[in-house]
Amino acid sequence: MAFDAGTSILVVDDYQTMVRIIRNLLKQLGFENVDEASDGSEALAKMREKRYGLIISDWNMQPMTGYELLKQVRADRELHSTPFIMVTAESKTENVIAAKRAGVNNYIVKPFNAQTLKAKIDAVAGAT
Repeated sequence: MAFDAGTSILVVDDYQTMVRIIRNLLKQLGFENVDEASDGSEALAKMREKRYGLIISDWNMQPMTGYELLKQVRADRELHSTPFIMVTAESKTENVIAAKRAGVNNYIVKPFNAQTLKAKIDAVAGAT
């Protein structure tokens, strides 16, 4: 199942420039229905108000990290099946393993381009 252009996507990052970059990459890929949150707490609140077809979240944020957000989403029976891509500047093996164990669908290391983002989104879509 591929994501269609109308899929609602939530981008979670405390760095506004990165939100803008991801939003622009998504637009290049044809996705227009993009919301944003500046940390995990705000993202959870938005997810309880609206259903998202995909979450793209940074790992390093305060007060709630992307990893903590992922664990909360997977523990919530209403949200647990939402596809989740983690974005981080760190490619530490232990972080990748921790994210996989917590149920992340895919993982992107910064910097990345539209082709990389598309490949990760397509891989997640194929697995859902």
